Amino acid sequence: MIEVVILALALSMDAFAVSIGLGSKHATRTRSLALMCAVYFGLFQGLMPLIGYLGGRGVLGWIEGYANGIAFGLLALIGGKMIYESLSEGIEEDIARITQRVMLLLAIATSIDAMAAGFTLTVLEVNPFLSCVIIGVTTFLFSFAGVFVGARSGVWLESKAELLGGIVLILIGLKILLF
Repeated sequence: MIEVVILALALSMDAFAVSIGLGSKHATRTRSLALMCAVYFGLFQGLMPLIGYLGGRGVLGWIEGYANGIAFGLLALIGGKMIYESLSEGIEEDIARITQRVMLLLAIATSIDAMAAGFTLTVLEVNPFLSCVIIGVTTFLFSFAGVFVGARSGVWLESKAELLGGIVLILIGLKILLF
């Protein structure tokens, strides 16, 4: 179960980074923005791994011998993408007004990685539904806090969160591959 908690922390870093960016740019309605980010990001980060898990279960019989390698590959790609994104400007720079539509698009964008990571739940001996709840709740909490962190400190922590999340995902992939 420790793998799930670490996976949840790593996956939530993308939403945390976006929440920091949004909080730093839109610090006037911090409490409502924090709740909006937490609900959208937490819900999507919790649902997408379940979709990935169910898809992975459907094809597991065909790829069972390669499942650990595929899980490693997916986590390495997701981690690499997060590391790359930590070195570039975030999309929240261009957002002038935060609407429900904008939040929906941001939630989908930040949770696509979680869907791919959901496949890794097929190779871990964990309850996938509980795992998705843990991922969703963790992301909810980090997203809520991220808006306040951004409103108070600016964006200096934003890229560091994504970088750390990417590194952790790659390390989880290595653990799956080697053990």
